[in-house]
Amino acid sequence: MSLAPGRSWRTAALLLPAGAAAAHIGPAATWLPGLRPLLFPGFAGTGRRRHIALTFDDGPDPVSTPRFLDALDGLGVRATFFVVGEHVVRHPAVVREAVRRGHELGVHGWRHDRPWRPAFARDAEEVSRTVRAVHDITGHRPRWYRPPYGILTTSRWRAARRAGLRTVLWSAWGRDWTADATPESVRARVAADLRGGGTVLLHDSDRYSAAGCWHAALGALPALVGGCREAALEVGPLSEHARAWAAAPAPAAGEAPTR
Repeated sequence: MSLAPGRSWRTAALLLPAGAAAAHIGPAATWLPGLRPLLFPGFAGTGRRRHIALTFDDGPDPVSTPRFLDALDGLGVRATFFVVGEHVVRHPAVVREAVRRGHELGVHGWRHDRPWRPAFARDAEEVSRTVRAVHDITGHRPRWYRPPYGILTTSRWRAARRAGLRTVLWSAWGRDWTADATPESVRARVAADLRGGGTVLLHDSDRYSAAGCWHAALGALPALVGGCREAALEVGPLSEHARAWAAAPAPAAGEAPTR
């Protein structure tokens, strides 16, 4: 699930010394969806103009993720799944099946938590631990990182870079984690922000959101993919979407995000 930082996030930041808080949460400015595609296109997942990257967060889930794999097979589409490490090791068969069907995996953290305070050592260990788990189970090393809730902090940014991962957020989302989400609302919400070269965020699990909400994202897939194809846009994973910038190095710790 990817939600805006709430009051508790801002309160926690205030408990830190001003300089430390600024250094810790500064990269979180990339969360702002209206500004991100303009100021930070790399973080927004802006790629090839005639391509749409389809991504899913919060899995693997032994109940819902296989349903998404079947639906994507039926549509002839491959996607990128940002997985949570502790569930990767609990459901290795689901992870292997996703890769067997041609999808790619990204790192969504070992746990799905908010970064209340700086924790450089912990973040580095948890990101690398997830990378190792994915590699050990699938034989493939992930290339992408997306922080839980889309909140990018300095320590998580550095952890991803140290692990050789490129951080990618999104440019359009379906707000599919809410209890009142429907296939129609998800499709309309994605369409409102989606342009050629964009990255779509959906969720293949309700583990961190309203129970059963994944049905809305699943039901939206045929119309979403069909709409893209009607607009002569290809749909696929980040590795196909981002050929122009995927090989570029991630910013060094302390550097400004690439514009």
